[in-house]
This record gives sequence, C-alpha cells and structure tokens, in this order.
Amino acid sequence: MNGRELVCSVRSLHRLRGLGARRGLRAVRWAWRRRRTDAWGLPPRGAERARVPGAVSGAEALPGGGVVRFARAELRIRIAAGGAVFWGWDGAGPEPSYALAGPVPEADPRAGLEPDTGGGWRVVSRRVTVAVSRYGAVEVRTPGGVVLRRDLPPRWWEPVGGGPARWLLDTEVAADARFFGLGGRGSGPRLRDGRYRLWNGAVGPDGVPSSVTMPVQMVVADAGTHLVFHDTTWDGRVTLREGTEGGGSGHDRPGTAALRMEGGPLRCWVVVGTPAGVLARWSRLVGPAAVPPSWALGVQHTGGGGAELRRVVAGYRERGLPLSAVHLNGGEGWFPGLPEAAREVRAAGVRLVSVVDPAVRAERGDPVYEEGRRLGAFVRDGRGRELRGGPWSGAYVYPDVTDPAVRRWWGDRCAERSAEVFSGVVLTGNEPAGGGPFGESALPGSARHVLDGRGGDHREARNVYGSAAARAGYEGLRRFRPGERPFLLSRAGWAGMQRYGGAWPGGAGDDWPGLRAALSLVLGLGLCGVPFAGAGGGGGGEGRVSPEWYLRRLQLAAYLPLFLTGGGREPWEFGPVVLDRARAVLRERERLRPYLVTLAQVARLTGSPYVRPVWWGAPEDRALRECGDAFLLGDALLVAPVLEPGVERRAVRLPRGRWYDTATGRAYEGPGRVVVEAPLSRIPVLARGGSVVPVRGADGGVELEVWAPAAGRKGGGLVVPDPGDGWARAEVERYAVRSADGRVVVKQVRGDGVVAPVRPVRVRGTGYGEL
Repeated sequence: MNGRELVCSVRSLHRLRGLGARRGLRAVRWAWRRRRTDAWGLPPRGAERARVPGAVSGAEALPGGGVVRFARAELRIRIAAGGAVFWGWDGAGPEPSYALAGPVPEADPRAGLEPDTGGGWRVVSRRVTVAVSRYGAVEVRTPGGVVLRRDLPPRWWEPVGGGPARWLLDTEVAADARFFGLGGRGSGPRLRDGRYRLWNGAVGPDGVPSSVTMPVQMVVADAGTHLVFHDTTWDGRVTLREGTEGGGSGHDRPGTAALRMEGGPLRCWVVVGTPAGVLARWSRLVGPAAVPPSWALGVQHTGGGGAELRRVVAGYRERGLPLSAVHLNGGEGWFPGLPEAAREVRAAGVRLVSVVDPAVRAERGDPVYEEGRRLGAFVRDGRGRELRGGPWSGAYVYPDVTDPAVRRWWGDRCAERSAEVFSGVVLTGNEPAGGGPFGESALPGSARHVLDGRGGDHREARNVYGSAAARAGYEGLRRFRPGERPFLLSRAGWAGMQRYGGAWPGGAGDDWPGLRAALSLVLGLGLCGVPFAGAGGGGGGEGRVSPEWYLRRLQLAAYLPLFLTGGGREPWEFGPVVLDRARAVLRERERLRPYLVTLAQVARLTGSPYVRPVWWGAPEDRALRECGDAFLLGDALLVAPVLEPGVERRAVRLPRGRWYDTATGRAYEGPGRVVVEAPLSRIPVLARGGSVVPVRGADGGVELEVWAPAAGRKGGGLVVPDPGDGWARAEVERYAVRSADGRVVVKQVRGDGVVAPVRPVRVRGTGYGEL
C-alpha cells in the first residue's frame, strides 16, 4: 500500500462503523499488514532524477521507419503494412505484450524515414505520416498533412538507486475532439473532463469502481478518427480535458490528455481511419473476438442454486418466458442432486453456467489447495511465502495465472468443474478482488508473479491478471470440449481480453443512474475491441426496485449483446401487467436472435462491435458525437432506451437517412432530432431504411425483415446463418435492396451472380406490405 492508499483508508475509517467492531479491527490490521509487506517487499524509491529527451542527434532508417536519437533518449518508429503505427522510447519494442495476438505485423515496405523541417524527422506512408520534432514531440498526421494528435516530449523520473521509472506524456488533440474508450467506464461513453485511473477495481471520477480498465482511447474529431493504445500494464492515470474553439478568432484551445504511469515501457500503437476501419485494424493487431455459442445470445438468468434452480426454470416455462441459461453463484454452484437437476433443465433447453472465483481457500486437506501447493502455483511474497488475502472472510491464496504452467493447471481445474453439468464459466473476483474492506486489491503491490518468465510484481501484473485468468479458463474449456465453442465471461480484463470471451464488468448499479452506466460500459468496451459485453443483472439485489425501473432495465438489456435477468428478482414478482410486458421484451430478444448471431460473426470478421455509438457512420457529425443516450445495434437498428423515471416520450438524434419506428411504422428523415413515443410497454427502436434484418419467423426458421429504402435509394445487409455451437465455418450471405417502380426488390448477391433470396422476405415500411 502506498502513502496515498493509506491516507484514503484512514479517511475512510468512519465507514468501519457499519462493519462491526470485530470486522473493523480486522480490516485495519489487514491494511497495516499490506503496508508492512510492501515496506520490505518493495525497494524505497528514494531520490529521483528527472529526464527529457534533449535535442536530436541523428537518425537511422529501418524497415517501416527508423530510430531517431536524442541527447538522452532514443525513439523507435515503425509503420506496419496494415497502417498501424508503433513507437517506443528508450529501446522499447512491441514485444513482449499481453495485448498483441501474435507476431508483430510486418513493416510497410513503402514507409520511409526522411528529414523534416526544423531539424526533425518524419516517417511517411500511404495512410499516415509521423513527424518527430527536434526535441522529441511526435505528431500523427493524415496523408493530407492534418495533425490528429501531438505528443509533447515525454518526461521521466528515475530512481537514483535504480528501479522502474515513472513517466508523463502530455498530448494535444483538435479543439473539437471528443474522447471515448479507456475500457468499461460507467461515466461514458463520451469521457468528460476528469482524471481516470488505469487500475482494475479502482474508483473512477464517477465514484464507481471499474474492473475492466485499459489504456485504449478512441479520439473522434472533424479531421478524422484515431485509436491510441499505450502498451503498459502498470498503474496510471489519464487526465482528460476537452478543447474549445475560438469561433474563427484563431484562438482555439486544443484538447489535452495527460498520461502519467508509475512504471513500464513508454510505447504505443496508433491506428488512423474511419471508426470501422480503425477497429478492423485494431482487431487484426490484438486478435479477433471469440464468438459465443448461439445459446449465449439468448436470455440468461443470474442466481438460483439448490431448490431455486428448478423453481426458476419452471417459473419461466410455465409463464411462456424464453430462457437459455441460469448462472449458479458462489456456494450455490454445487448442491446435492445437481447433476440430475442439470439434466432436467437441459432437457428443457436451459444451460447451467458456473460462477468461479480464482481465490482458493487455504485449508489443509482441501484437494485444490493441496495440489496447487505441491505445484507452487500460488502467488508469493518477496520472501517466497504464499500470500493470503482477505481480512475477515478467511485466508485465500491466488493462482499465479501469469505462469504458463499454472495457467494450464488452473484452467483444467476450472474446466473440470464445468465438464459434467455446466456449459460455461463466469470468472468473478479476478481483479483480483475480495481482499480489502473498501475494494482494495487482495494482493499487495510487492506480490511476486512469473509474468511468463520475465518476473515482476503485482504493480505490473494487476491489470492483466483478469485477462490471464480468462485465457486459462478459455483454453481449459477448449481442451475439455474441443468440439464446442467455449462460453466464458470475465469480470476483469485488459486489452486483448476479447480473444477469450466476453466481459461482464462491475460498475452499473440497480438504480436509474445504473442504466446509463450499463449502456456506457458496453459502448466503451466495444470501442476498445471487446464487443460481447453486458452489465448488471437487473434484479435489484437486496434493495427494492420499482416495476418501472425493472421494465426499463429489461428493455435496455434486451438490445445489448449479453442479456442478463434475475439477480434475485423474477419478472412475475411485479404482478401480471409487468409480467406481460416482460414477456414481450424477452420474446422480441428471441425473435432478434438470428440478427445477434450475425453481429457476433461480423464482430469476429471485421472488429465492429454489436453495440455502436450513433456517430459510428458519421463521426464528423458533431451533434451525434454529443449523443450518449442512444446506440446502434449493428447497422440496421437504432435503440433509444429510457434512462429516467416517468418518461413516456423522448427525443432521438437520427443519423442521415430514412428511419422507421419499428412499432408504428412511421418514417423519419435524418439527420435531425425527432420526438418519439416511449410508453412503459416499450422503448423506441428505429430501423434504417434499406436494411436487412434476419429474424426468427413463426415457424422457428430465419426470415428476412427488409425495411423499404427511400425512393431511388439502395440498401442491403449481411446474414450469417447460425453455425451451431461448434467450429463450423460461418457462411456469409449478402443481400442488396432497391426501390423501383413503387416496389422493393431484394436480391441475394453471390459469387456466381445475383439471384432471388431463398429465405422468406417480409418488407416493412410506409406503403409496402408483404413481398
């Protein structure tokens, strides 16, 4: 525990009153024990020496770029063949990295290093230009010369006695630029002025902890969109400040981002282009998203172990409510008769999902603990002793999943538990959490980790521990069930976590602000390359929620990739009116399941998330950039959830084109702002004119719901038939739509030409009926 954390804990001592005297005393002892452990486990920083790059002294050309040398530092620049730009200071290279999916992309053979004005250098390629000033400022420019970002010369603070250097990097962006990303943030999706900590489980500027933080920003401005990733896993803070325009006076104040890291290499990747193009190249760099099995895109209920399991499943079936899976939490995960109960609910089409915490109770005789102890699998302190976390809930140890051997062992244990009765795994507490009375880490900063052979401490490993646990679980499930696509959700993670499954971060409460936070979390994760995500369970926990809030929560969740219900409350507990409306919501989710299957495959192939901001196709539209209370589901649907109580009509900002209210059929023309009905029975959902939406028909098959384009306009869409839960290759169907002579014509585009679609087609939109 550093000094700042200790002060925060002391200031929070008044909160101990609610814990009880004994628990409070144990919490204080635990905090001091952490501080004592770090006191001898981490060397004191002592005096520090400040450093800046100094003046340029020379340069050396290399494939894709080169090395620019300064008086006290050097900068390596490399533009990859796909257009992604890498640079690293002081010899930092792109590897090793927990984010990259494989080998570093090959260098762009057409990119070259050449002298620039003012004694600097630049690397020029077809997609982007990187200019380096005489004193180490780095500019990213479009091929036309427009500056997208300008990193000022970095500063380092190095301990005189040796050790990791802290560093600060100040960046300027356009005055009209807006910031998005940084993982799952409940205060987003647009990140307002404030300080954001890059530390899983840390409390953000909104007062809510975020269990999925990552140093990935998407910056959107009139001049263009770019994504920047600072590949450093250490604790850090980003201070954002939006700019202001001078109204033509020439006195614009640029937007700024100040990144201060407590250690690690100063290196980053930058990708430039349209939002879709940026995430496509980002996906190729960090790996495509794992596609969940199709059943995981249905309705999932959280909670319900023991006798509750049968009661919950029967309750859904008797009331005609769709249900795909039930999550069994904590101690409810195992109970007498579970295998038999699992067979019963599986026969009803319901899967069971196990909730797993990586913490292992340190009890002699426990088979998992004894096996891990023999293998030396648990995280240790600087003296080689097992570290135990948990101030009052018992002593626990944590497997060091940054060790490849431990990762395989723990992944197999995780999969074995699921092999008999469970169809998937949810990892929780893998920040790792559960140690502190106020959400602090269960492991001190001095805890030692293998870090895939490099060795290091928890200051470097904390942020990637969740991703490493997700990798262990995913690979374990693949080994035990090689013929099935694994279903895995992780509570915590870092850049690249999408390779192993989805994210279910904390940070969305069971209240009205929690609805906005849930949407922000999912949108932010999608823009960081994690498309399959959800937030909250919609049950209200221990508190009492209103029927109105419950319905609005269901209506929002039905259009997010991960649809979770439950959490202690079932739809029938609120009376027959709420039950009927909830039934309509759940059935609409099932009707849209083919569309979600298609979006899952599109996310894997292109990097585009299921849930997208409304500015996705028009980032230059400033009014759309300001919109944070609506979203696009794929290209076809615009969803405008109700996020406040008592609302039955709401304003919606439309992108360009024709949009239809899917409930009334009324057409609107964008861009612009319209007011639509939002009764308690539904939220506004608008369909883009010319779009093709695969839906489940009355007979259970897939039919095409086509929304009429405006006269003289064209449209189209993709359909990916459900490949099942195995590894069969997904076949993409392409459709073209046009209006001609007062009717809508739909054709399937194939390699051998244009043919009539073999699937049933239903045309919707003003003036059209069945095709």
